[in-house]
Amino acid sequence: MIGMLKRKNTVLGLDIGTSSIKAIEMTALGTSFSITNYGQVAVPNPDEDLIAPLTELLQNMNVKSKRVATAVSGREVIVRYISMQPVDDDNLTNAVRFEADKYIPYDLEEVVLDSQKLDESTIGISSSAEMKVLLVAAKRSLIEQRVQLLKEASLQPFVIDVDSFALGNAFELKSLLSPKAEVEGKVVALVDIGSTKTNINIMIGNTSFFTREIYLAGNEFTEEIQKKLEISLEEAEALKKEPGVFALEIQEAVSSVVDDLANEITLSFDYFEGQFEREVEEIFLSGGGSQLFSLEPDFERIFGKRINHWDPTENFDIQEDQIDIDALRQNAPQLAIAIGLASRIRNL
Repeated sequence: MIGMLKRKNTVLGLDIGTSSIKAIEMTALGTSFSITNYGQVAVPNPDEDLIAPLTELLQNMNVKSKRVATAVSGREVIVRYISMQPVDDDNLTNAVRFEADKYIPYDLEEVVLDSQKLDESTIGISSSAEMKVLLVAAKRSLIEQRVQLLKEASLQPFVIDVDSFALGNAFELKSLLSPKAEVEGKVVALVDIGSTKTNINIMIGNTSFFTREIYLAGNEFTEEIQKKLEISLEEAEALKKEPGVFALEIQEAVSSVVDDLANEITLSFDYFEGQFEREVEEIFLSGGGSQLFSLEPDFERIFGKRINHWDPTENFDIQEDQIDIDALRQNAPQLAIAIGLASRIRNL
């Protein structure tokens, strides 16, 4: 009888990137989560209308759920961790709006604001003198464009998130589904390397305390390989993962980009550690750019920390009659943000 009363919910997590659109359909029944559909499609030109590739993707997947969680990112999205005088939850929105002018380079009428108190007891801080608040602002025009795109595709957006937070949500759900809590209380850095940008989310346990976007990513790796070997971008992209006899030449080609990216990540770690007096203990890599064959040993050498490639599809039930399992597993590193978006099903 109790099982019959459980309500099945389904959400489509839609990661609309600059090189591809990735979709994960997640279904929840009680406390069980399943990946029930998956697909991705290339974006020929991100500056052109996205409705054509999005429609193609939805048709190929034969998507049944119209309820969508998606995200925005880029320079028109501002994320700040601010300190302010303590206020109760009922007054938080007004208080944050009053403070927002100091941190947002846009007229407040031009943005959509959101905020959340940080639970500083996670890091052993319990002070009544001030509180730390996560402040997020996105240009209203950016949100409206994304909502319009989804509606043109006959989809119903119920969440517009931010890429870096979706990354954190994917990691949190993976941890919850894991048979053992490997990162409980640890400080971990999630580093998702896409085509054009790298997302960083530093978490303590399952709480995000720092995020940043770095505009240096997988495309720079590919371009350096192309120039070094005088080959096409498509050939360079393939060799990035499986270098064969060109391993040494490729390592030399990408070394300066790897160093530049590592320097930017180090700046982020230094800022976080200065703010919270906690050191990043482990790094978890995801994203298509993280599949550069030499990246893990290079990062281990540079950071002196444990480097992990994590599979965001791990520990989920997979509806194998609906999904190309080989494609899902092969592309799993690219799916963290889409899975994090679909995981918002927990909010229903």
